[in-house]
Amino acid sequence: MKALILGEIVGRAGYTAIKKGLKDMSDIDLVIANGEGMFNGYGINKINAINLMKAGVDVITGGEKLFYKSDMQDFIKETSRVIRAYNYPSPDVPGHGIKYIKINDTNVAVLNLMGTSGMRVPLNNPFTSAEYIVKKIKETTAAIIVIFHASASAEKQSMFRFLDGKVTAVIGTHNKILTADATVSENGTAYITDNGRCASTLSVGGFKAEEEIKKYRSTLLVRSKECFDDTELQGVTVTFNENGKAENIETIRKKITIDGTDINKT
Repeated sequence: MKALILGEIVGRAGYTAIKKGLKDMSDIDLVIANGEGMFNGYGINKINAINLMKAGVDVITGGEKLFYKSDMQDFIKETSRVIRAYNYPSPDVPGHGIKYIKINDTNVAVLNLMGTSGMRVPLNNPFTSAEYIVKKIKETTAAIIVIFHASASAEKQSMFRFLDGKVTAVIGTHNKILTADATVSENGTAYITDNGRCASTLSVGGFKAEEEIKKYRSTLLVRSKECFDDTELQGVTVTFNENGKAENIETIRKKITIDGTDINKT
């Protein structure tokens, strides 16, 4: 079985990369994507999520920006295909942090966790949360793909070592930079610190560099602008067996040509 786990989708460029890039990837059994930046880089609404599902995304994950658009608080109650961080502390937070899927008679769980280092979101400890829920999931499900949305690379690497041999994969998101440390451990757990972004590569996190530089130079609030230059679909594929052991992980960088017609259709 092969899962495609895509980096954060940033704005219309990212959505177009998904819509065009998934069309000829026929050997994929499961598509997971971080969708929380689809609305101009800041959040995702109901229509955005529905469009991603129509484009071929099976599970949409998110971190601190998932609820930036108010209608997501209602929509996440209607669908199991959008999952928020499992380790939110309050039962009043809508939605769920786990999605169960059956692939070729094999049960697969997608678990979304969020880190605490530098995230400025009140959360339960992701390590103790993971320890509890992974044990529960493994009672019925061998394959567990953990999406760990965290800022600090040390926190992500610690989670990998903590869950090594207990889950199929630990895939880091949030930084929107495709890292060069994709690996499969001797215990059969795939890992990467960050799986990149679906967006412009000639940008700052998917936004035009000029405005992002102004923010740092002036320390003033400057509106970010979408960038469409040299767009890529980025992420990883993880191949795993029915016992939930990862056999291979590969990084994906797929160039996507975008013109005015594509942008007007999004």
